[in-house]
Amino acid sequence: MVTTTKRFSLAEYLTYDNDSDRRYELVNGTLVEMPSESDLNNAIAMYLIGVLIQFIPILRLRRGTEIVVSGARATVRLPDLLVLSEELEQALVGANRSLVTSDMPPPLLAVEIVSPGRDNEDRDYRYKRSEYGARGIAEYWIVDPERAQLVVLTLVNGLYEEVIYQGGDRLLSDLFPGLELTAQQVLQAGRA
Repeated sequence: MVTTTKRFSLAEYLTYDNDSDRRYELVNGTLVEMPSESDLNNAIAMYLIGVLIQFIPILRLRRGTEIVVSGARATVRLPDLLVLSEELEQALVGANRSLVTSDMPPPLLAVEIVSPGRDNEDRDYRYKRSEYGARGIAEYWIVDPERAQLVVLTLVNGLYEEVIYQGGDRLLSDLFPGLELTAQQVLQAGRA
C-alpha cells in the first residue's frame, strides 16, 4: 500500500488525477492507495448486492461510491458497498462524482470486506467504525474472511453495538428484518 506525503484538502483530492486507475482513500489529508480487491472480496460484494436487491431498489445499492467522514483533516472513505436512503439517492442524482458529501444524509448501511493484513484490520475494525458512527450510518457490516466472521454494528444513541456472526448464525439486521442469510453464506459468496 502506497501513501503520499503531501497533505491534500478535500477540494484538492476531488480534482486529483494521476493518470492511473489506482484507487485511493483520503485519510486525514493523506492519499492512501487501496490495494486491488481479491476475487473473494469482489464475489462477496456482488453476492450481497444480489441478496439486498430483494429488499431495496438497485439504484440505492452502490459500489465505488466515496463518503466524506470526520477526521483530523479531510477524510474520504471508499466502502465496498453502500445502501442509500431515498433522500441520499435523490441528493446524488445528477452529481458529477459518486461522492456522499458531509451536507448529504448518511447512507443506511456501509459494508467493508476486510483484506488480509494488520493495516486493513485496523482500518476496518477501528478507524472506519468511529468514522461511520460519527457520520450517522445506521448499520456497518464488517465481513472478515480471515476470521470467518461477519460483524453487524448497529448505531444506538450515537455508538455502535456489535454482534458477531459465524458459521450458520443467521444475521439479524434492523434495516432488513426479513433477511434470511447466514454468515457462512456471505463468507462463501453464496456457495454455502
